Amino acid sequence: MTRPIQILLQTTIHTNEDDWSIFRFSLLQEYLTSIKDEIGKPLFAVTGRDRLSDAAGDDPILSSLDQSDFDELWLFALDVGDGLTAKDIAGINAFRKRGGGILTTRDHQDMGCSMCGLVDIGDLHYFNTQNPDPDDSRWSRDDPHTTYISWPNYHSGANGDYQKIIPVEPVHPLLQNPHSPTGLIEFFPAHPHEGGIGVKSNLDARVIALGQSLVTGRTFNLVVAMEHHTDAQGKRLGRAIANSSFHHFVDYNWDIAKGCPSFVDEPPGTGMKTEPQALEDIKTYVRNAALWLAG
Repeated sequence: MTRPIQILLQTTIHTNEDDWSIFRFSLLQEYLTSIKDEIGKPLFAVTGRDRLSDAAGDDPILSSLDQSDFDELWLFALDVGDGLTAKDIAGINAFRKRGGGILTTRDHQDMGCSMCGLVDIGDLHYFNTQNPDPDDSRWSRDDPHTTYISWPNYHSGANGDYQKIIPVEPVHPLLQNPHSPTGLIEFFPAHPHEGGIGVKSNLDARVIALGQSLVTGRTFNLVVAMEHHTDAQGKRLGRAIANSSFHHFVDYNWDIAKGCPSFVDEPPGTGMKTEPQALEDIKTYVRNAALWLAG
């Protein structure tokens, strides 16, 4: 019998009841676990965990990820530079070099910048003080409301609302939704200050979806997809996805009734509740991503 695809949902922060710890991604984990194949068998086996540190400060799972049974890593980089050690990064890079698929996501300013050492993937994420956007006209605050957060911080809407996404031609399989009126995913959860992503190398990667700021009207990159490719050592690296914000996946942005940490002070919206297709679209994207990353 074919075993389920093994997915690790992993944050880069230690467990904290008043933060975006892994328990706040329960709806994502429940949905992935609920998906069945054509004969009713689970397609995915999902493990969710926060960062742990051993005596040397390394995470025992991430630092040896290439030796694990996991097929995919969904990395929610919620730190501001200290979320991954050099050994953690080496373990993740080795995992991808053995064909493991990786989805990475973070948020505004320097959140998640510990990912900069990840082969190829680190280049896809633009931060304020590390690996900034090559377009320096974007080195300015887009969200004017939460003034203590600096660029990149694209304002796609309130938490709890949805945003209308813009597919980039040719439409990528990740954005297909046969149950949508257009045949495509149209909506993502919104967030007041999404991070920056892009492609600035010759990798087999491309921007596949754009968002648009409700404040400035400026478009920004929402999703980057990277195909399998072979490195200089002949290793065939797994596929990768970069999302501009972890808020596309967290409970609060799927259902604001799930609550949020006390430091979130922006007023929420209700669009995800009033537009059923919005929740179905992000779930379809999640299913597409999990299957695509598995190759």
